[in-house]
Amino acid sequence: MERFFVGPSGPLSGRIEVFGAKNSVLKLMAATLLAPGRHEIGNVPAITDVAIVRELLGAMGVESLHSGGGTSGHLTLTVPNEVIPVAPYELVEKIRASIVVLGPLLARYGSARVSLPGGDDFGHRPIDMHLHALEELGVVFTTEHGYVEGRCDRLVGARVVFEFPSHTATDNILMAAVLAKGTTVIENAAREPEVIDLADMLTGMGAHIEGAGTSRIEIEGVEELRPASHVAIPDRVEAATWLAAVGLAGGEIELLHARADHMEMLIEKLAEMGVRCVDTGSGILATATHPLRSVDISTLPYPGVATDYKPFLVTMLSIASGVAIVTENIFAGRFRYVDELRRMGADITTKGHHAVVRGVPRLSGAPVRSPDIRAGAALVLAGLVADGATEVSGAEHIDRGYENLAGRLSALGADVRRVNE
Repeated sequence: MERFFVGPSGPLSGRIEVFGAKNSVLKLMAATLLAPGRHEIGNVPAITDVAIVRELLGAMGVESLHSGGGTSGHLTLTVPNEVIPVAPYELVEKIRASIVVLGPLLARYGSARVSLPGGDDFGHRPIDMHLHALEELGVVFTTEHGYVEGRCDRLVGARVVFEFPSHTATDNILMAAVLAKGTTVIENAAREPEVIDLADMLTGMGAHIEGAGTSRIEIEGVEELRPASHVAIPDRVEAATWLAAVGLAGGEIELLHARADHMEMLIEKLAEMGVRCVDTGSGILATATHPLRSVDISTLPYPGVATDYKPFLVTMLSIASGVAIVTENIFAGRFRYVDELRRMGADITTKGHHAVVRGVPRLSGAPVRSPDIRAGAALVLAGLVADGATEVSGAEHIDRGYENLAGRLSALGADVRRVNE
């Protein structure tokens, strides 16, 4: 059992590098299935989710080597001419993002057998949108024994209209369409920076894509692609973690490589709460003084406030002056960490997809458990503003998205250590 021990801390100071985006790197790794040969991906953090997808691709016959970590992390993947187009349950159940291998496998090999995905437990996230869109491109699916099996001769371009701008579904159809015959148009596409990052890598491989980053993406299919050499964008959710840390503990820190243009709505909300963020050109300089102010927050698809930011914002609101209403519009079950914050003295009431957060002067250290990646990191940050010691178990969840969280917070002056029992 590995856990974090956190003591009251602040103010924070110093510089911290923002590493490569987890939600981009995992899709970039899946995209390598589209072309045989040696692919190079830079800025790949040493996190568990990367290791899981390496293992998943390895089960298909892809050789990989991950060297270094942080911004120096480098991943080499060698894709054979033929792979085993099966994503087994024991790997897929660990990470929901693994469903994105479905599009590349069908595009290149015409068949795929993928276990229904698992991952973080914060509500039902069906893959029907992925399957319906791929059916529009000519795939025939069967589902049995916990697996989805798809077959097609060659994908054929079509107009795909999403009822919701799903990030993962957009990535999946984008990767499928680059080798489809003819033109595919994705309407109501997700607009996240990570979608643009994937499109940039695919374009470097020889794909023809227009409109990535808008709600309408047009893809002209090509006969084949070549191996990629690409550097992943910085992780905006990791950047939000450090911004929340300084917001809670106070002080001034510089986030190197952070992209303010990827987090405009978040930065606006933080400014209303009392956290000043300045775009330095090479990152973000963040300054915070207490007390924080309460603001109402609603999660929305990009460019709105991301659902991944919400655990950090709720933690900040728990010690802010006033009362805030937080509305979750993406995942119905993503308030499950609130019980843990209540154990620390937070005054939060939830009903359906709303939470009412009444700020208290200080939290109280307590043993709590990490339910998922971002909520776990938020509970560690909560310990910075809690009287006494806070013990956060379930460190393995946090490892899925963060490289050396304790060490990097400690370098900013926080009292955080990790213990392996």
